Amino acid sequence: MYIKDVIIIGGGQSALACGYYLRRTGLDFLILDKQENCGGSWQEGWDSLTLFSPAEQSSLPGWLMPKSKNNFPHRDEVIHYLCKYEQRYKLAVERPVEVLEVTKEDDLFKLKTNQEDFYSKAVISATGIWEAPFIPEVKGGAVFQGEQLHASEYKNPDEFDGQKVLVVGEGNSGAQILADVSKATETTWATLKTPDFLPDDVDGRVLFNIASAKYYAKQKGEKFDASKFNLGDIVMVPSVKDARERGVLNSKGKFLSLYEHGVIWENGEKEQFDSIIWCTGFHYATRHLQSLAHADAKGKIKTNGTRALEIPGLWMVGYGGWTGYASATLIGIGRSAKKTTEEIQEHLKTSEADNQQ
Repeated sequence: MYIKDVIIIGGGQSALACGYYLRRTGLDFLILDKQENCGGSWQEGWDSLTLFSPAEQSSLPGWLMPKSKNNFPHRDEVIHYLCKYEQRYKLAVERPVEVLEVTKEDDLFKLKTNQEDFYSKAVISATGIWEAPFIPEVKGGAVFQGEQLHASEYKNPDEFDGQKVLVVGEGNSGAQILADVSKATETTWATLKTPDFLPDDVDGRVLFNIASAKYYAKQKGEKFDASKFNLGDIVMVPSVKDARERGVLNSKGKFLSLYEHGVIWENGEKEQFDSIIWCTGFHYATRHLQSLAHADAKGKIKTNGTRALEIPGLWMVGYGGWTGYASATLIGIGRSAKKTTEEIQEHLKTSEADNQQ
């Protein structure tokens, strides 16, 4: 039985950032990626997906993303960058290896996979959210006879040609997918609240700076005054601006329920739709940890920063605000990855000292 110092579960941007810092420590680590190819969950995104920030503001630690010909790099450019990053730093990745279950015996983790069992002294879970799409329970959802899919399953508008489509959700994915589908077919937007748009000149750079200000305020024990940043939720990327110019960036509001052929709006109006795309967010992809740690309904376990409180030797990296400000972004993950690596070194050093006594 060969035992690694650290195993990272997941092969996307969070795993690569952790690998970047771990390679400097001399620790024996391995990344297990369930995907067949490099690029993480970016491979699963819709065809027109872009970043919210320019390339120079969207880089992992150590190496800047090459400048894009567009203001915001396209999904394929991000995938290319992540693959090159993995090669550049010679990160040890095994794929496709899906981690099915993690257990712990004494001080050793056992990772059951679809290939073989792996063992390590510490584990970083960096599986993100993409594998845990959330669709709310809606009255009549089971009787609707059209197609229903989550944003994570959406690729491009071609499959909806000639259909009438309802896009549900007031966040960035809702606005971007509405913009995409509406170029090809009749589309309506349903939202729980009025969509809140960022100013045209605000992009991911500003959002990261705000997240950083919040982080540093917490480090200093100071109160963060969010009221100074009265922004919105939706970043006005070019496709969304185009949708606004075309007059389609308008929400019809909430619906009460679904019926066989469509939805019933709050005013009682029935409207038929062929397909519904649910842009309603995600939970956390932590099913592989269910035998190890208690998780809430969203897959969230108790942590202090990225460190799991109930399970010594387990860290959770890249799950957004839960485990680190802006940690679900390319530029933001470096901070969490560096801190996690420092904590793992200290943990392994302490564990080794205890075992020698």
